[in-house]
Amino acid sequence: MRSVVKVSKTVDEAVRIALEELDVTERDIHIEVLEEPSRGLFGLIGSKDATVKVTVVNDPVEKAQNFIDDLLSSMNIKGSCSIKKEGLCLNIDIINVNSSDMGIIIGKRGNTLDAIQFLTSLTINKDRDDYIKVLIDIKGYRKRREETLIRLANRMGRKAKYSEKPVKLEPMNPYERRIIHSALQYEDGISTYSEGEEPYRRVVIQAK
Repeated sequence: MRSVVKVSKTVDEAVRIALEELDVTERDIHIEVLEEPSRGLFGLIGSKDATVKVTVVNDPVEKAQNFIDDLLSSMNIKGSCSIKKEGLCLNIDIINVNSSDMGIIIGKRGNTLDAIQFLTSLTINKDRDDYIKVLIDIKGYRKRREETLIRLANRMGRKAKYSEKPVKLEPMNPYERRIIHSALQYEDGISTYSEGEEPYRRVVIQAK
């Protein structure tokens, strides 16, 4: 478990400094006051600052690390992950994976990667009041997939406009459908909507 010792004029101030450094909330920590502050003689001579030890007891980074390590081991895949926490968001990159195993982790159109992301989110948000968003990627797959979907949206938008017939795309998850909608949001003469039930919900592109 991660922990830091901080010294400041008051216990509250020392704890605040520790929270900023650890990038966690107060509900995720255990506080041990090592030394209470004292004013000393005349409020000056012999005064002492507060010293506290703050330990993270509900660490989303540690939970995510352990979960993904165990998952990769269960899949007989050698690899690791790099985790960066930004506020209430965890950005996780799966790294040190060979090319064949990378395909297994991504799955068809990213379905396996999406499942890993969903399960990781369930794991770290269990018993939490403040929801932490989890984004998992591997060697830039998400960005490449986004670029592919934007090209698809533009191509199918032109097809719908010139044929004046609705174009139905293949079923996609909510994240990918949002990319399609966003790509064509300001395109003149084009509108988009989703139809169907999950997991077969799809985007329809049509001329206005």
